[in-house]
Amino acid sequence: MVEPRSTAAGQARRVFLAATGQNRGKTTTSVGLTAAIRERGLRLGFLKPVGQRYLVVDGTRADEDAVLMQAVFDLPDALNDMSPVTLPRGFTTDFIMGRIADDLAAQVTGAFGRVADGKDLVVIEGTGHAGVGAVIELSNARAAALLGAPVIIVSEGGVGRPIDEIVLNHALFAAHGVEVLGAVVNKVDVESHPHLPDVLLRGLAQHGIELLGCIPYSEFLANPSLELIATHLDGELLSGRAEPGRTIGHVAIGAMHAGHAVEHLAERTLLITPGDREDLLAAALDANRRAGDVPLVSGVILSGGYRPSDSLLTTLRDADLFAYLVESDTYRTAQAVDEVLV
Repeated sequence: MVEPRSTAAGQARRVFLAATGQNRGKTTTSVGLTAAIRERGLRLGFLKPVGQRYLVVDGTRADEDAVLMQAVFDLPDALNDMSPVTLPRGFTTDFIMGRIADDLAAQVTGAFGRVADGKDLVVIEGTGHAGVGAVIELSNARAAALLGAPVIIVSEGGVGRPIDEIVLNHALFAAHGVEVLGAVVNKVDVESHPHLPDVLLRGLAQHGIELLGCIPYSEFLANPSLELIATHLDGELLSGRAEPGRTIGHVAIGAMHAGHAVEHLAERTLLITPGDREDLLAAALDANRRAGDVPLVSGVILSGGYRPSDSLLTTLRDADLFAYLVESDTYRTAQAVDEVLV
Protein backbone atom coordinates (compact mmCIF):
# COMPACT_ATOMS: atom_id res chain seq x y z
CA MET A 1 0.00 0.00 0.00
CA VAL A 2 1.40 3.37 -1.05
CA GLU A 3 0.04 6.40 0.82
CA PRO A 4 -0.33 9.81 -0.85
CA ARG A 5 2.53 12.05 0.22
CA SER A 6 1.87 15.12 2.35
CA THR A 7 2.53 18.23 0.26
CA ALA A 8 1.37 20.84 2.76
CA ALA A 9 4.89 21.59 3.90
CA GLY A 10 6.28 22.71 0.56
CA GLN A 11 9.85 21.73 -0.09
CA ALA A 12 11.01 21.07 3.46
CA ARG A 13 13.17 17.97 3.50
CA ARG A 14 12.36 15.29 6.03
CA VAL A 15 13.80 12.14 7.57
CA PHE A 16 12.05 9.55 9.73
CA LEU A 17 13.98 7.78 12.49
CA ALA A 18 12.59 4.38 13.44
CA ALA A 19 13.92 1.77 15.84
CA THR A 20 13.72 -2.01 15.78
CA GLY A 21 12.54 -2.11 19.39
CA GLN A 22 12.70 -0.42 22.78
CA ASN A 23 15.93 1.06 24.13
CA ARG A 24 17.74 0.85 20.80
CA GLY A 25 18.95 4.46 20.96
CA LYS A 26 16.52 6.15 18.59
CA THR A 27 16.17 9.30 20.69
CA THR A 28 19.93 9.47 21.21
CA THR A 29 20.33 9.30 17.43
CA SER A 30 17.67 12.00 16.99
CA VAL A 31 19.49 14.32 19.37
CA GLY A 32 22.81 13.76 17.61
CA LEU A 33 21.33 14.23 14.15
CA THR A 34 19.46 17.37 15.19
CA ALA A 35 22.61 18.84 16.75
CA ALA A 36 24.53 18.18 13.53
CA ILE A 37 21.81 19.88 11.50
CA ARG A 38 21.86 22.91 13.76
CA GLU A 39 25.64 23.19 13.44
CA ARG A 40 25.19 23.54 9.67
CA GLY A 41 22.92 26.52 10.19
CA LEU A 42 19.81 24.81 8.84
CA ARG A 43 16.33 25.69 10.04
CA LEU A 44 14.86 22.55 11.52
CA GLY A 45 11.71 21.16 13.01
CA PHE A 46 10.92 18.07 15.04
CA LEU A 47 7.84 15.87 14.96
CA LYS A 48 6.81 12.88 17.06
CA PRO A 49 3.68 11.69 15.22
CA VAL A 50 2.51 9.25 17.90
CA GLY A 51 3.59 9.46 21.54
CA GLN A 52 3.16 6.68 24.09
CA ARG A 53 4.98 8.27 27.04
CA TYR A 54 3.82 11.81 27.54
CA LEU A 55 4.08 14.76 29.90
CA VAL A 56 1.62 17.57 30.54
CA VAL A 57 3.27 20.94 29.99
CA ASP A 58 1.18 24.08 30.56
CA GLY A 59 -1.96 22.04 30.00
CA THR A 60 -0.70 20.44 26.79
CA ARG A 61 -0.22 16.69 26.61
CA ALA A 62 2.96 15.99 24.63
CA ASP A 63 5.34 13.10 24.12
CA GLU A 64 8.36 13.35 26.40
CA ASP A 65 10.78 13.23 23.45
CA ALA A 66 9.09 16.25 21.87
CA VAL A 67 9.37 18.09 25.19
CA LEU A 68 13.06 17.14 25.36
CA MET A 69 13.84 18.30 21.83
CA GLN A 70 11.99 21.59 22.27
CA ALA A 71 13.89 22.33 25.48
CA VAL A 72 17.35 21.24 24.30
CA PHE A 73 17.24 22.96 20.91
CA ASP A 74 14.91 25.86 21.79
CA LEU A 75 12.54 24.95 18.96
CA PRO A 76 9.82 27.53 18.32
CA ASP A 77 6.97 25.22 17.34
CA ALA A 78 4.00 24.50 19.61
CA LEU A 79 4.18 21.23 21.52
CA ASN A 80 0.77 20.13 20.28
CA ASP A 81 2.15 20.37 16.74
CA MET A 82 5.43 18.63 17.58
CA SER A 83 3.42 15.85 19.27
CA PRO A 84 0.00 15.72 17.57
CA VAL A 85 -1.19 12.30 18.80
CA THR A 86 -0.62 10.91 22.29
CA LEU A 87 -2.04 7.70 23.70
CA PRO A 88 -3.37 7.94 27.25
CA ARG A 89 -4.44 4.84 29.12
CA GLY A 90 -7.43 3.19 27.44
CA PHE A 91 -6.99 5.00 24.11
CA THR A 92 -6.34 1.90 22.03
CA THR A 93 -9.37 0.09 23.46
CA ASP A 94 -11.54 3.13 22.78
CA PHE A 95 -10.20 3.29 19.21
CA ILE A 96 -10.89 -0.38 18.54
CA MET A 97 -14.41 -0.07 19.97
CA GLY A 98 -15.13 2.92 17.72
CA ARG A 99 -15.23 5.50 20.48
CA ILE A 100 -12.47 7.65 18.91
CA ALA A 101 -13.86 9.71 16.05
CA ASP A 102 -10.75 11.82 15.42
CA ASP A 103 -8.94 11.55 12.09
CA LEU A 104 -5.50 10.76 13.50
CA ALA A 105 -3.78 10.71 10.11
CA ALA A 106 -5.10 14.20 9.36
CA GLN A 107 -3.87 15.41 12.75
CA VAL A 108 -0.37 14.16 11.94
CA THR A 109 -0.20 15.57 8.41
CA GLY A 110 -1.66 18.89 9.55
CA ALA A 111 0.83 19.17 12.39
CA PHE A 112 3.68 18.30 10.04
CA GLY A 113 2.64 21.09 7.70
CA ARG A 114 2.79 23.63 10.51
CA VAL A 115 6.10 22.35 11.90
CA ALA A 116 7.71 22.20 8.45
CA ASP A 117 6.61 25.71 7.44
CA GLY A 118 9.74 27.79 6.85
CA LYS A 119 12.07 24.91 7.76
CA ASP A 120 14.89 23.36 5.76
CA LEU A 121 14.49 19.91 7.32
CA VAL A 122 12.19 18.13 9.75
CA VAL A 123 13.40 15.25 11.92
CA ILE A 124 10.52 12.84 12.51
CA GLU A 125 10.91 10.33 15.32
CA GLY A 126 8.85 7.18 15.36
CA THR A 127 7.66 5.12 18.31
CA GLY A 128 9.28 1.70 18.53
CA HIS A 129 9.48 -0.64 15.55
CA ALA A 130 7.86 -0.19 12.14
CA GLY A 131 4.58 -1.80 13.18
CA VAL A 132 3.98 0.11 16.42
CA GLY A 133 0.78 2.12 16.11
CA ALA A 134 -0.93 -0.28 13.70
CA VAL A 135 -3.62 -0.84 16.32
CA ILE A 136 -4.78 2.76 15.76
CA GLU A 137 -4.14 2.55 12.00
CA LEU A 138 -1.10 4.79 12.33
CA SER A 139 1.95 2.54 12.39
CA ASN A 140 5.38 4.06 11.97
CA ALA A 141 5.43 2.65 8.44
CA ARG A 142 2.14 4.33 7.58
CA ALA A 143 3.16 7.61 9.24
CA ALA A 144 6.37 7.71 7.21
CA ALA A 145 4.37 7.03 4.05
CA LEU A 146 1.82 9.75 4.85
CA LEU A 147 4.61 12.28 5.39
CA GLY A 148 6.67 11.21 2.39
CA ALA A 149 9.67 10.70 4.64
CA PRO A 150 12.56 8.33 3.93
CA VAL A 151 13.58 6.23 6.92
CA ILE A 152 16.71 5.50 8.91
CA ILE A 153 16.37 2.34 11.01
CA VAL A 154 18.17 2.24 14.37
CA SER A 155 19.10 -1.08 15.99
CA GLU A 156 21.64 -2.12 18.61
CA GLY A 157 24.84 -4.13 18.91
CA GLY A 158 25.48 -7.72 18.02
CA VAL A 159 25.43 -9.37 14.60
CA GLY A 160 22.52 -11.72 14.00
CA ARG A 161 19.85 -9.92 15.98
CA PRO A 162 20.34 -6.39 14.57
CA ILE A 163 20.49 -7.69 11.00
CA ASP A 164 17.35 -9.80 11.51
CA GLU A 165 15.51 -6.88 13.11
CA ILE A 166 16.56 -4.37 10.46
CA VAL A 167 15.57 -6.68 7.59
CA LEU A 168 12.18 -7.34 9.21
CA ASN A 169 11.44 -3.64 9.71
CA HIS A 170 12.71 -2.81 6.23
CA ALA A 171 10.11 -5.19 4.78
CA LEU A 172 7.19 -3.38 6.43
CA PHE A 173 8.41 0.04 5.33
CA ALA A 174 8.86 -1.30 1.80
CA ALA A 175 5.30 -2.66 1.86
CA HIS A 176 4.11 0.90 2.49
CA GLY A 177 6.22 2.29 -0.33
CA VAL A 178 8.68 4.01 2.01
CA GLU A 179 12.32 4.45 1.04
CA VAL A 180 14.82 3.19 3.62
CA LEU A 181 18.00 5.27 3.50
CA GLY A 182 19.90 2.76 5.61
CA ALA A 183 20.55 1.65 9.15
CA VAL A 184 22.47 2.80 12.21
CA VAL A 185 23.59 0.20 14.74
CA ASN A 186 23.97 1.51 18.28
CA LYS A 187 25.92 0.12 21.25
CA VAL A 188 28.52 -1.66 19.13
CA ASP A 189 31.40 -2.95 21.26
CA VAL A 190 34.13 -1.99 18.80
CA GLU A 191 36.75 -1.99 21.54
CA SER A 192 36.39 -5.72 22.17
CA HIS A 193 35.25 -6.63 18.65
CA PRO A 194 36.76 -4.17 16.13
CA HIS A 195 35.61 -6.34 13.21
CA LEU A 196 31.88 -5.86 13.95
CA PRO A 197 31.29 -2.78 11.74
CA ASP A 198 32.65 -4.63 8.69
CA VAL A 199 30.56 -7.72 9.47
CA LEU A 200 27.42 -5.60 9.85
CA LEU A 201 28.22 -3.70 6.65
CA ARG A 202 28.53 -6.93 4.67
CA GLY A 203 25.58 -8.62 6.33
CA LEU A 204 23.16 -5.76 5.64
CA ALA A 205 24.48 -5.28 2.10
CA GLN A 206 23.41 -8.84 1.33
CA HIS A 207 19.84 -7.61 1.86
CA GLY A 208 20.29 -4.39 -0.08
CA ILE A 209 20.46 -2.22 3.04
CA GLU A 210 23.22 0.32 3.59
CA LEU A 211 24.94 0.57 6.96
CA LEU A 212 25.11 4.32 7.60
CA GLY A 213 27.19 4.00 10.74
CA CYS A 214 27.90 2.32 14.05
CA ILE A 215 27.71 4.08 17.41
CA PRO A 216 30.27 2.61 19.83
CA TYR A 217 29.02 1.25 23.12
CA SER A 218 29.42 3.79 25.92
CA GLU A 219 29.01 2.68 29.50
CA PHE A 220 28.21 6.26 30.52
CA LEU A 221 25.38 6.58 27.97
CA ALA A 222 24.06 3.07 28.59
CA ASN A 223 23.82 3.54 32.36
CA PRO A 224 21.30 6.14 33.54
CA SER A 225 22.10 8.47 36.41
CA LEU A 226 20.28 8.57 39.71
CA GLU A 227 19.11 12.06 38.77
CA LEU A 228 17.44 10.68 35.63
CA ILE A 229 15.81 7.89 37.62
CA ALA A 230 14.44 10.37 40.16
CA THR A 231 13.19 12.68 37.41
CA HIS A 232 11.39 9.85 35.64
CA LEU A 233 9.73 8.33 38.70
CA ASP A 234 7.11 10.13 40.75
CA GLY A 235 8.30 9.83 44.33
CA GLU A 236 10.11 11.28 47.32
CA LEU A 237 13.85 11.43 47.93
CA LEU A 238 14.42 10.13 51.47
CA SER A 239 18.22 10.15 51.60
CA GLY A 240 21.31 10.65 49.50
CA ARG A 241 21.62 12.85 46.42
CA ALA A 242 20.17 12.45 42.93
CA GLU A 243 23.27 13.62 41.09
CA PRO A 244 23.82 13.39 37.30
CA GLY A 245 27.30 11.94 37.82
CA ARG A 246 26.13 9.05 40.00
CA THR A 247 25.19 6.30 37.55
CA ILE A 248 23.87 2.79 37.93
CA GLY A 249 25.43 -0.25 36.30
CA HIS A 250 22.85 -2.90 37.10
CA VAL A 251 19.28 -3.26 38.37
CA ALA A 252 18.29 -5.90 40.95
CA ILE A 253 14.85 -6.75 42.30
CA GLY A 254 14.80 -7.45 46.02
CA ALA A 255 12.26 -10.27 46.19
CA MET A 256 14.26 -13.00 47.92
CA HIS A 257 16.03 -13.72 51.19
CA ALA A 258 18.47 -10.94 52.06
CA GLY A 259 21.44 -13.30 52.06
CA HIS A 260 20.61 -14.55 48.58
CA ALA A 261 19.89 -11.05 47.26
CA VAL A 262 23.38 -9.85 48.22
CA GLU A 263 24.83 -12.54 45.96
CA HIS A 264 23.18 -10.81 42.97
CA LEU A 265 24.64 -7.40 43.69
CA ALA A 266 27.25 -6.13 41.23
CA GLU A 267 29.11 -2.85 41.11
CA ARG A 268 26.75 0.19 41.16
CA THR A 269 23.50 -1.77 41.47
CA LEU A 270 20.14 -0.03 41.77
CA LEU A 271 18.10 -2.14 44.17
CA ILE A 272 14.30 -2.09 43.83
CA THR A 273 12.53 -3.49 46.87
CA PRO A 274 9.46 -2.80 49.02
CA GLY A 275 10.20 -0.21 51.68
CA ASP A 276 9.30 -2.64 54.46
CA ARG A 277 12.06 -5.09 53.49
CA GLU A 278 14.39 -3.68 56.10
CA ASP A 279 16.45 -6.87 56.08
CA LEU A 280 17.36 -6.22 52.44
CA LEU A 281 18.12 -2.56 53.09
CA ALA A 282 20.37 -3.47 56.01
CA ALA A 283 22.11 -6.08 53.83
CA ALA A 284 22.66 -3.47 51.10
CA LEU A 285 24.22 -1.06 53.57
CA ASP A 286 26.47 -3.80 54.91
CA ALA A 287 27.51 -4.80 51.37
CA ASN A 288 28.53 -1.21 50.67
CA ARG A 289 30.58 -1.01 53.84
CA ARG A 290 32.47 -4.16 52.89
CA ALA A 291 32.92 -3.12 49.23
CA GLY A 292 35.16 -0.15 50.02
CA ASP A 293 35.60 2.76 47.61
CA VAL A 294 33.29 1.50 44.83
CA PRO A 295 29.86 0.69 46.33
CA LEU A 296 27.93 -2.37 45.24
CA VAL A 297 24.66 -0.47 45.70
CA SER A 298 24.35 2.96 44.08
CA GLY A 299 20.86 3.46 45.42
CA VAL A 300 17.56 1.89 46.37
CA ILE A 301 14.04 2.44 45.11
CA LEU A 302 11.53 1.72 47.87
CA SER A 303 8.31 0.49 46.29
CA GLY A 304 4.78 0.16 47.58
CA GLY A 305 4.80 3.44 49.48
CA TYR A 306 6.29 1.76 52.57
CA ARG A 307 8.60 4.06 54.52
CA PRO A 308 11.44 2.43 56.45
CA SER A 309 11.62 2.87 60.20
CA ASP A 310 13.12 6.06 61.60
CA SER A 311 16.21 4.21 62.81
CA LEU A 312 16.91 2.66 59.40
CA LEU A 313 16.19 5.95 57.66
CA THR A 314 18.79 7.60 59.87
CA THR A 315 21.29 4.88 58.91
CA LEU A 316 20.53 5.41 55.20
CA ARG A 317 21.12 9.14 55.57
CA ASP A 318 24.33 8.65 57.54
CA ALA A 319 25.58 6.41 54.72
CA ASP A 320 24.49 9.00 52.11
CA LEU A 321 22.78 6.21 50.18
CA PHE A 322 20.28 7.31 47.54
CA ALA A 323 16.86 6.11 48.71
CA TYR A 324 13.75 7.03 46.73
CA LEU A 325 10.22 6.22 47.85
CA VAL A 326 7.50 5.49 45.25
CA GLU A 327 3.87 4.43 45.58
CA SER A 328 3.88 1.92 42.72
CA ASP A 329 4.48 -1.77 43.35
CA THR A 330 7.82 -3.42 42.65
CA TYR A 331 6.82 -4.78 39.22
CA ARG A 332 5.53 -1.46 37.88
CA THR A 333 8.51 0.35 39.37
CA ALA A 334 10.89 -2.01 37.60
CA GLN A 335 9.02 -1.40 34.34
CA ALA A 336 9.37 2.36 34.80
CA VAL A 337 13.10 2.07 35.48
CA ASP A 338 13.50 -0.09 32.38
CA GLU A 339 11.98 2.70 30.29
CA VAL A 340 14.82 5.01 31.34
CA LEU A 341 17.51 2.74 29.91
CA VAL A 342 19.01 3.99 26.64
